[in-house]
Amino acid sequence: MEITVQSSKLVKPAYCDDGRAGDVIPLSVFDMVNYNEYIFYVYAFHPPAPPSVALEAGLARALAAYPEWAGRLGDGPAIVLCDSGARFVEATADSELGSCAVALLATGNKELMSLYPSCDGAEELLLVQATRFPCGSLVVGFTMHHKVADGPAMWNFMVAWGQATRGVAINPVPVHDRRSLFARRGPPQIMFEHRGVELKRRDEKPGSCGGDGIVHAGDEVVVHKVHFSQEWIMELKSLVPDGGAPRSYTTLQCLAAHLWRCVTKARGLDGRQATRIRIAVNGRTRMRRPRVPEGYIGSVVLWAWPTTTARQLLDRPLRYAVELISEEVARMDDAYFRSFIDFAASGAVEEEKLVPTADAAEVRLGTNVDLDSLLAIPFPKLDLGCGAPFFFRPGYSPAPVDGAIYVVKSFVGDGSVDAYVPLCSRAMDNFKKCCYSLPVPVPVAARL
Repeated sequence: MEITVQSSKLVKPAYCDDGRAGDVIPLSVFDMVNYNEYIFYVYAFHPPAPPSVALEAGLARALAAYPEWAGRLGDGPAIVLCDSGARFVEATADSELGSCAVALLATGNKELMSLYPSCDGAEELLLVQATRFPCGSLVVGFTMHHKVADGPAMWNFMVAWGQATRGVAINPVPVHDRRSLFARRGPPQIMFEHRGVELKRRDEKPGSCGGDGIVHAGDEVVVHKVHFSQEWIMELKSLVPDGGAPRSYTTLQCLAAHLWRCVTKARGLDGRQATRIRIAVNGRTRMRRPRVPEGYIGSVVLWAWPTTTARQLLDRPLRYAVELISEEVARMDDAYFRSFIDFAASGAVEEEKLVPTADAAEVRLGTNVDLDSLLAIPFPKLDLGCGAPFFFRPGYSPAPVDGAIYVVKSFVGDGSVDAYVPLCSRAMDNFKKCCYSLPVPVPVAARL
């Protein structure tokens, strides 16, 4: 499959008024601890595809509602609303987007990278590529800067582009206030430890648990797509009785625990080695005073860090890992998010020269796992004028990171789930052998 770029241009906001050009928007405390990198998403749509002129006009209207994506990063750090524009790339493919091509895109990174714009040397905060196939299918690739927004806010913009292209009102209405929603309390109430969690000393490795030696020079990281049927998921969850707990365990918690165990087993870690799974937690559903509006355009994500040893993770029943995850995620409530805001504004960050643990330049997971869930994303809402997408895949650039997993709803539409799992090639064969194997239940007597 060969992709040929036909055109590349900057699209600027199409305002109905004077817009906000010249404004400088300081990043919030959540924006500042987010990854300083681009995120890549690829969607495929059935024909008939909308003409390029409609996509471009819709993008201009969406940028008028979301001018941050047409701006540039500036000092502060801040977003400068300069209306410089977003990059819009048009391309064509030389082959049809049949089932074989879709299967290739689901696993191959080289082919996938040709379907979204490169971020090398980019100043734009948003770059999109519309690739047309001879069969009439359309593939749209997004390259979006993570300092501007988190996953849910990026998704809202994608939906807004579709709404603007179809000529309907943008919903939810974007909320641009990055200041008052996350104001420091007086007096501050720092109730949790945030050093070594969201922020670290400049010379400290993020989430360091040792075991870097398992990543061998020249060992290629490959991506495997795991498809979990609804029946398989229900069977997995049946192995995790709630034990009278006030709430049942979620699909994400059970799958995260299973994948964490499988990756750890595939890597062949020493039983004494510590291992963590880092899980993104969306503060929109957790912060209460004040609540975060659905249309908020920035980041409201922190991370839970369930931690144990390889031996405990693998020798104990699945429920052990599920409970670790459940407890750590539940701990991150309104009080935790507000405590982080107070800490970030306390002066300690400047005095101790703390930097975010989410550092893309230092990502090397070693013994750990990073899991991003897109299970809450309502993919059918993304409609550019040709209906909902029939395919989605996260992208990686320049290469996948060992252990950085995405979990998404399957497009089969039957309640099944897909997981994209990047691992070093020498561990991948072992992972494939165990990822579909249900854990053997541990007898009650053996647990005591």
